Amino acid sequence: MTETVLLTLLIFTAALLYASVGHGGASGYLAAMALFNQAPEVMKPTALVLNLFVAGVGTARYARAGCFSWPTFWPFAVLSIPFAFFGGAWTLPVGTYKVILGLVLLFAAWRLAIKQSAHAPSALKPILLPAALVLGAAIGLLSGLTGVGGGIFLSPLLLLLGWADARKTAGVSAAFILVNSAAGLLGHLESVRLLPDEILWWAPAALLGGIVGAELGSRRLTPLAMRRMLAAVLVAAGFKMLLAR
Repeated sequence: MTETVLLTLLIFTAALLYASVGHGGASGYLAAMALFNQAPEVMKPTALVLNLFVAGVGTARYARAGCFSWPTFWPFAVLSIPFAFFGGAWTLPVGTYKVILGLVLLFAAWRLAIKQSAHAPSALKPILLPAALVLGAAIGLLSGLTGVGGGIFLSPLLLLLGWADARKTAGVSAAFILVNSAAGLLGHLESVRLLPDEILWWAPAALLGGIVGAELGSRRLTPLAMRRMLAAVLVAAGFKMLLAR
């Protein structure tokens, strides 16, 4: 029971902080589950299901706040959706999954630890369609393989390449995560039977955290210090995945 409560609190915190920057929080949920030695075959579908709750709330909140851009969204989503489906259907060997997930968690930690505005563009540039299609497909495949929604990769690309400002990036990322998580889960729908009983605790916690975080993020960014605390958890879980093969 103590372990369940602690994991539930971590999932709530991850959902709140990730939703505040337009993310679904899958890397946070995966990190929390890794620290508590959940099996890889349980981690992937659980993270995707929790993502659906948080990214769904985030998409609605950011859209109402005027932070969503269809012209920015669709070039990345059109190929990411089928590739996330294929990735979801592909079950990696446990050792390979842990290596890839460990690297993803370390990257996610770096993204959380830096200022959201650090890579914000000074002037927006037009999206290059061929590049967006290729990047969307690659992110979608990685999302389906690992159980992340892909926003942790899309966000820095949009900012670094000057394709969206911080607010639009958050809104587009939330919708991108929602469709990728749904596609990844559909790719391996039978994995839903592996969901643990504790999902009855974790899902409401993620939903509540997502509601609070999306409301904060659509109005103002979450304090950097709070995101850096979560980044520390991601670093610990990332190295645990890399070293526990």
